[in-house]
Amino acid sequence: MRSIEQLKALAASQNGIIRASDIASLKIDYRLLQKWIRSGAIEKIKQGYYGLTEDMENRSEAALIAELFPDGVICMYSALFYYRYSDRTPLNWDIAINKNASKARFHLDYPYIQPYYLEATQLEYGVTTADYQDCALQIFDRDRLICECLRYENKMDREIFNKAVQGYIGDAKRSISTLLEYAKRRRILKKVKDRIGIWL
Repeated sequence: MRSIEQLKALAASQNGIIRASDIASLKIDYRLLQKWIRSGAIEKIKQGYYGLTEDMENRSEAALIAELFPDGVICMYSALFYYRYSDRTPLNWDIAINKNASKARFHLDYPYIQPYYLEATQLEYGVTTADYQDCALQIFDRDRLICECLRYENKMDREIFNKAVQGYIGDAKRSISTLLEYAKRRRILKKVKDRIGIWL
């Protein structure tokens, strides 16, 4: 019978995330896996993904996001909070992802994810990295973020949107030339000039 120690070794080699295919390769019986879940030794993160309970307790949400969505980019409310353009703690992790990515990847009990599906070419610019707790995550830079907010203005909370725009306008790290370049690529150049131009 395979032991929990083998599962721990597997988890250690996979940054704490255990895939169902990895478990199968160890020839661990499904009933034994269920027994470990019931006992609290491991927990199901989502369909086909598991983690050792002791690791999950010490792992930040950001680290879990980094492991599960290495191709994702933090955006919208989550990014606004990071840049301090909003003081409302987001209820979800807003992640921009290739529109061809499997929708099943986001069927999670935890952490809560709000995906934003974009064309692959729209994920190739305006992306930087940010330190989140104990890891680094991809995130839209401040100029790209405001472009996204303007693009999705009608779907945003009005108060958060207005505060975000004012936060950007007052940010010494903003780049107007970069903003206009991104706006052109996102086909919202006129909107950016109309909504923000008077402040710049």
